[in-house]
Amino acid sequence: MGKSEVDAETGQISAEAARVYEAFFVPALFGQFGPWLVEAAGLHGGGRLLDVATGTGVVARAALKRGASVSAVDINEGMLSVAREIEPHIDFQHAAAEALPFADASFDAVTCQFALMFLQDRVAALREMARVCRPGGRVAVAVFEAWEKSPGYNDLIPLLLEVMGPEAGEALKVPFCLGDETALSALLKQAGLGGAEIIHKTGQVRHMSLKTWLDTEIGGWTLADMATPETMRSLEEAAEERLGKYRNSDGTVSFDAPAFFAVATV
Repeated sequence: MGKSEVDAETGQISAEAARVYEAFFVPALFGQFGPWLVEAAGLHGGGRLLDVATGTGVVARAALKRGASVSAVDINEGMLSVAREIEPHIDFQHAAAEALPFADASFDAVTCQFALMFLQDRVAALREMARVCRPGGRVAVAVFEAWEKSPGYNDLIPLLLEVMGPEAGEALKVPFCLGDETALSALLKQAGLGGAEIIHKTGQVRHMSLKTWLDTEIGGWTLADMATPETMRSLEEAAEERLGKYRNSDGTVSFDAPAFFAVATV
């Protein structure tokens, strides 16, 4: 297993990549899901929320805007450094999802957006989320649907396999590895969160151009250390034919981003 695959499985990226992530990935994809997940978690103003594996703080900021008292944790210092710069009013802590540094029933809701697939022990992490959530509170988790059912990525991943090799292609599959509704329900049940409601939610991926899409996927992710200028040129050339169908008349790129929200009442 290559370094990028290991990084992809744990979600570890550099501070430089975290800045690309915040500047491009968040407006292109992740930002729209944050308010939706906070809503699914049952916070309608006020309350205490914990965002687990917060990244650059997308969901945490959405909860803060709703008037919540927000804490957030991540094990990635690159992500946390960016998160703290953007919003100093959130309690960002370096901590693993599997060992949350909070007392039982400390929060009204706990969220985890598109990060469960990167956690070392998913069952332990879900149990910790339930532990720190008060009785009657909600744990709300978002995961992407399988890559084969995700427009854009069902063409980009085979292209990466061809141009950059299996290490890159397999690394980009990792974010989609929990995208099966039955398997997700079984995982939650194993963690003591059986009966969770599974909600299908579809967002939109939007980029300014094909090149921006590729630059964001590579530079804002664990593949950044694999990409040479020659590799990027090859990708851009191949993308004209292989990914051109996602380009709009004004040159922008857009396609659906299907996801599942799993919402469990503790």
